[in-house]
Amino acid sequence: MTTIDRSHAAHLEHVEAPGSMLTKTAARALAVLRISTGFVFLWAFLDKTFGFGYAAPSARAWVNGGSPTKGFLSNVEIGPFQGIFHSIAGDAWADWAFMLGLLGMGLALTLGIGMRIAAGTATLMMAMMWAAEWPLAQHTSAGEPSGSTNPITDYHVIYAIGAVVLALTYAGHTWGLGRQWAKLPVVQKHRWLI
Repeated sequence: MTTIDRSHAAHLEHVEAPGSMLTKTAARALAVLRISTGFVFLWAFLDKTFGFGYAAPSARAWVNGGSPTKGFLSNVEIGPFQGIFHSIAGDAWADWAFMLGLLGMGLALTLGIGMRIAAGTATLMMAMMWAAEWPLAQHTSAGEPSGSTNPITDYHVIYAIGAVVLALTYAGHTWGLGRQWAKLPVVQKHRWLI
């Protein structure tokens, strides 16, 4: 090993994760991405629940009898699934599934626990939201421009991929509770809970 190689190696700080090596800087960057992504889902849950006035005004907050799915799903005007989305808009089961999904993903990603479940849930939810917005179409069913800027890869796809990458890189181990979570007997017995 040359002096340059040794010098370079000495400057690289590594964090071991099963099956991979990450620099401490990379692990920290992934932790920031994990916490930020988790907060996107957690904030959506909180705003829709309590109506802070961002996406949901107080009068339409879930705690005030509003439906977290009715506004979005009843206004789907594009794609082959719009009838399905209209039919479930405002259903109690859809509201509960959506809100529990947001809360679960938000907490899991923010805390760095249950990352595999969070990645699977994020992928499923983002696929459904992608289908509701149907970025493949340039026009709505009324003939108006759809507003789609990319027919395939939009923020839903990026969130889903991001959640998968975070789970696969054990991003919950840095600035999170991932290491402690992985040591729990139930998680040791059921590795899919990591």
